[in-house]
Amino acid sequence: MLKIIKFLKPFTAAVLIAIVLLYLQAMADLALPDYMSNIVNNGIQKNGVDRAIPEIFIEDDFNQILRIVDENDSEIIRSHYQLIAADQSEDKASYANYLSKYPLIANQNIYRVDHLNTSDSEALELILSKALIQVAVLSGQLPDMNLSTLDQQTVIQMGSQAVAQYLVRLGADLESIQRAYILKTGARMLLISLIGAIASIMVGLIAARVASGVGRNLRKAIFTKVEGFSNVEFDKFSTASLITRSTNDITQIQTLLVMMIRMLFYAPIMGFGGVIRALDKSSSMSWIIAVAVIILLGIIIVVFSIALPKFKAVQKMIDQLNLVVRENLTGMMVIRAFNTQSFEENRFDKANHDLTKTNLFVNRVMTFMFPVMMLIMNGVSLLIIWVGAHQIAESNMQVGDMMAFMQYAMQIIMSFLMLSMMFIMVPRATVSAGRVAEVLEMEATILDPINPMPINRSGKGIVEYKHVSFKYPGAEEPVLNDITFTAKAGEVTAIIGATGSGKSTLVNLLPRFYDVTEGEISIDGVSVKSAKQSDIRSIIGYVPQKSALFSGTIESNLKVGNPLATEEMLTTAMQIAQATEIVNEKPEGMLAPIAQSGANLSGGQKQRLSIARALVKQPKIFIFDDAFSALDYKTDTTLRAALKKQTDHATVILVAQRISTIKDADQILVIEEGKLVGTGTHETLMQSCMTYQEIALSQLSLEELS
Repeated sequence: MLKIIKFLKPFTAAVLIAIVLLYLQAMADLALPDYMSNIVNNGIQKNGVDRAIPEIFIEDDFNQILRIVDENDSEIIRSHYQLIAADQSEDKASYANYLSKYPLIANQNIYRVDHLNTSDSEALELILSKALIQVAVLSGQLPDMNLSTLDQQTVIQMGSQAVAQYLVRLGADLESIQRAYILKTGARMLLISLIGAIASIMVGLIAARVASGVGRNLRKAIFTKVEGFSNVEFDKFSTASLITRSTNDITQIQTLLVMMIRMLFYAPIMGFGGVIRALDKSSSMSWIIAVAVIILLGIIIVVFSIALPKFKAVQKMIDQLNLVVRENLTGMMVIRAFNTQSFEENRFDKANHDLTKTNLFVNRVMTFMFPVMMLIMNGVSLLIIWVGAHQIAESNMQVGDMMAFMQYAMQIIMSFLMLSMMFIMVPRATVSAGRVAEVLEMEATILDPINPMPINRSGKGIVEYKHVSFKYPGAEEPVLNDITFTAKAGEVTAIIGATGSGKSTLVNLLPRFYDVTEGEISIDGVSVKSAKQSDIRSIIGYVPQKSALFSGTIESNLKVGNPLATEEMLTTAMQIAQATEIVNEKPEGMLAPIAQSGANLSGGQKQRLSIARALVKQPKIFIFDDAFSALDYKTDTTLRAALKKQTDHATVILVAQRISTIKDADQILVIEEGKLVGTGTHETLMQSCMTYQEIALSQLSLEELS
């Protein structure tokens, strides 16, 4: 997977922005339980009085408080309250404001609290709570109690209730205070939720764009890499496997990237943040979260160990399924001709069944996780309620704090659940990333030289093979052995031999589809290994053994070799290739559509269009690799006659099986078991080469040969 990470580099800024937004989202999600706790503790239980510090005191009540507390606490209280006299002219507006909120303070001097910082507020809150409780005890509103036995949180809670009762005595509308507090806190929660939702949407958008961009770049990199492969590299990867790696495997990586950006950074923030805030609410119940996390990790490890080998197997099974499907689709006519539909159906069913069975197993393991997670979450909730209820009964915890602790516990468990999802997705994506990296890291065996020699484009195109031998990678015996010949400009060099003798391999060495094992091939005296591959191929017109056309139009296929070809050049090439009737019989003419691989054309039509495509290129060297095999005798003869006039200044290398096709060649090479056993004209070889005689007499009579 690390090998693919470099493709994230162009999206570094986007990923950093996503991390910032995820932090913002996590902080918003972590803040909500606190606000919910405040609504329960302060808004409901304390009637909206969020602290045990009265906004104002009547002068008599203020003095009573000062008499109850010790001298040090008295000084603290005095330092935070300011006297406002009922008849004090400079504070009339302020007094009137308090009078509107507390009608029963009319004509009485009051003490108002000054602005407090956090540390001052906490100290003053505890002092006033104890004082107000003592006042309530003295007035008979509360039974006598020992405040030293109560924890600070309980004392402050009781003090807040005493403040609420005191404000009612001053004429305050407690219901309005409570409603205002709940609405204000609720509005903050809505705002925070909105910020979190916007951050989540933005992260989702960024994650999708980053993953899509990486997928696009990976597909482009694979396509570019494969374009540079020689036949040696293609032999190491099946076509079905390369398609799977370019589609399914990259899709797996994209999916992981989306989930990684969304979860991998978010889950730890939520997990650690949830633990810190939960401990702040109640450290005595932290063991519940620890037990839940340990059980959760145990389940994740078990699932991970079971699922990982299966994920590795799935990708190979997809390869096999794609291979079977591709073979069936491309060979459908043969399958029908031999009535092997049942056999192919069974072959497909086996590949499909194996993949389905493995996927079902993995999905069962995955689906097992969710009920277990729900069981853990519900079990944790029940345990928190059970333990929390006892702590509330003992006045060691507030209801809102227990509810917040429960939400933080759920957030922690969900964080681990998200990480477990990542752990399950990572192995499959890692396998896919390895398969993609395998293609990208494949070192091409045929490379351009560091200091390439230029190919003379005005040269004659003379091709020389000097003691050329070739052996496929891993093979024990060479396919070609010590072959030497020269193909001159203006001449036709034909190559003939039995099936499997190495004819096509011999011509594939010229454009460097393979590199020679021994010896040298040169064009106009320049070794093909010393020149750039693009320069070599730019002067070669290649017509392969199996005609390859591309989806598009006739015109677009002809212009593959020369995008700047004029209409006259296209027409001339079509006439020479005897392909004009293909255009004439189509209403669209040159713009007639060509299906994928030329499926809407016959074999002969595809060969003629392939020949026309090579002619449009107007190269120095023509390679016809058994390019006339699908043509009838008349078309073959007419085409070769027209072709001879067009290629009278070019070097023509012609591979053929039929003697009639090569009989008039200037030079004929006879290949047998990878060795050159005869060279010369038709007449010479009929007298001197036994192999050529056998091939010729097997196809034509002596009269036809003469």
